[in-house]
Amino acid sequence: MFPYRQLTLPMLTTELNMLADHIHGCKPALLSFVLALCLGSALPATAVAPAAEPLISPSAGGNPFADRPADPTTDTRGPRLDAPQPPDTLFGPLFDAVQRAKLYPDQKTFADAVPRQAPAAILAAYRQQYRQAGFDLKRFVEARFDLPAASKGWQPPAGQSLRQHIDGLWPILTRKTATVRPYDSLLPLPESYVVPGGRFREVYYWDSYFTMLGLAESGQWTLVKNMTDNFAHEIDAYGHIPNGNRSYYLSRSQPPFFSFMVTLLAQHQGTGVYARYLPELKQEYAYWMQGSAQLPPGQASERVVRLDDGSLLNRYWDDRDVPRTESYSEDIATAAKAQGRSAASVYRDLRAGAASGWDFSSRWLGDPNDLSTIRTTALVPVDLNALLYHLETTLAEGSKALDAHQDAARYTQLAQQRRQAINHYLWNEQDGYYTDYDWQRRQITRPVTAATVFPLWVKIAPQDRAGRVAATVRNLLLKPGGLVTTTVNNGQQWDAPNGWAPLQWVAVQGFGYYGQDALARAIGTRFLANVEKLYQKEHKLVEKYVVEGDGLGGGGGGEYALQDGFGWTNGVTLMLLDAYCAGMSGCSPADRPVNPSPDHETDARAPLAGAAASTPAMTQP
Repeated sequence: MFPYRQLTLPMLTTELNMLADHIHGCKPALLSFVLALCLGSALPATAVAPAAEPLISPSAGGNPFADRPADPTTDTRGPRLDAPQPPDTLFGPLFDAVQRAKLYPDQKTFADAVPRQAPAAILAAYRQQYRQAGFDLKRFVEARFDLPAASKGWQPPAGQSLRQHIDGLWPILTRKTATVRPYDSLLPLPESYVVPGGRFREVYYWDSYFTMLGLAESGQWTLVKNMTDNFAHEIDAYGHIPNGNRSYYLSRSQPPFFSFMVTLLAQHQGTGVYARYLPELKQEYAYWMQGSAQLPPGQASERVVRLDDGSLLNRYWDDRDVPRTESYSEDIATAAKAQGRSAASVYRDLRAGAASGWDFSSRWLGDPNDLSTIRTTALVPVDLNALLYHLETTLAEGSKALDAHQDAARYTQLAQQRRQAINHYLWNEQDGYYTDYDWQRRQITRPVTAATVFPLWVKIAPQDRAGRVAATVRNLLLKPGGLVTTTVNNGQQWDAPNGWAPLQWVAVQGFGYYGQDALARAIGTRFLANVEKLYQKEHKLVEKYVVEGDGLGGGGGGEYALQDGFGWTNGVTLMLLDAYCAGMSGCSPADRPVNPSPDHETDARAPLAGAAASTPAMTQP
């Protein structure tokens, strides 16, 4: 008898995946196929009939991090071994066949499909049928999976102002998924949350902070707390906040904004919030610093890079080096074009690019016009490290709240060390802007991108450098419709001519902190006018906007069509309305802030964005 016959299907899947870690080149598709061959029709009935299986809830399995170490630099591992497997692992050869055949225009469709039977039963049927004459792959899939429903556009009531439209969108975009069906790629969350909209049917990590700004402005503080609690739950359950609440996102995170969410909530509920979420803040820091303790100079491990002088900075990383589940055939095509490198290295860098949130951008490319030259893991990003500086200062704040003064001093020292490293390694002295550092080639990267404003946003730029950044942005990135993402126009969505709402807000606040009010106002009012113009024309807000050229309005480029909704655009737009609407010609009176809550400050320089409470640096580091 096969020795795993008495194990449950999830247990056997885990054992096979653990075995694969020791077999070079073993593919997830092979694992799932072996699973089907081994179990096939011999599976017990309970493994085949989904009706006999309970719904999966967030509390299933308890808290695997209940005994987490007090020292956040101590190595921890995540996701946990019993974390759900992604669809490309569960369905192996079937998943590969469906995605390569491009049965659905959007590869995310099948990634989000929910099986009606256990994966082993579906794979056994596929193994028996796929070679038969007349086999219809699409019919096979649609008989065994429930595909996600197409997104329906929401038609707002006639005559709504932009602000009224956004306030009316919050309930449309709110979801509650405390339980999910067996083998669903969706990860359950205990509280309600807001999704971006369109094809993005799940919550996304860094999107959510900017969405939460708008929720706070709308007085939706319960939702702000619910979403903060959901992200804390994910840290407790998986050891980190995944890219989104999907099993196929568990192998990576996104720009770390959890400390900003905690800071936002503390504005409403008081400084006790820092102590409440301190365990999760520590665990997130441990995730990002995993492997740093024994790392020699000039080397990198997962998300950590130790530079030649011993400084520790971070990079983006994904634990897997296979095609992205949600962009499977696109990644295979990209890797096939790569010259002189393995497909696995291309997949890793594509996945790390997705972890950055800038998927994709010339910022990550060796050749700005060739996605197959992507080198994300070779770069130390300036925005990521600015965000981690904020995490370190927030950890210090939380430690102070618990009178853990030694911990507070240690985190403060770590923050200052990072601040010095950012100002040393990530600054282009010749041209006057912050940029990324190529740790493999030991040199800064040349492209000017909107990420240059992040050190200003977290107030670690010396005053003279902030002035030079302002001049660079004014000359190269300020456009008629707002702040352009880069100066390169190559068809990637995180490049010209697109501008993105979160980058507008970071720039507006960052420049405001340093007294660059005219530039902050120019960025904010131009982008706001762009959003308003499209809303008046098409009665919607979108994911990204064209900010230069003749076609201002909805953006383009990238791997999928422009999405409506849209969470972070809604949030930033409300903040910009508060900051600038009263002084803009043509801004509707209905869009101006009315009796703002004492919990909320409308000044674009206010600390609502979660920047550290300290004043900007006034001297060279």
